[in-house]
Amino acid sequence: MENKTRRMCFNLNGLTGGIIATLLLLSILGYLTVQAIAVQQANATNFYKLENPEGIKAKSVDNAKHWVNVKE
Repeated sequence: MENKTRRMCFNLNGLTGGIIATLLLLSILGYLTVQAIAVQQANATNFYKLENPEGIKAKSVDNAKHWVNVKE
């Protein structure tokens, strides 16, 4: 008896599923790479200035107040 219910083209467990998973992972990788490049380009020209360096303490959450964004 021949099994006529087997569908090799639409079975996601075989070669088709592997190709779909690979394309999905490559598209996610491409998207994240483009976003990382965009963030890097946006911040490459974003300069900060240190104000009052004498007021910086070794361990303090207030140290972030000494950095000022030059673009603003």
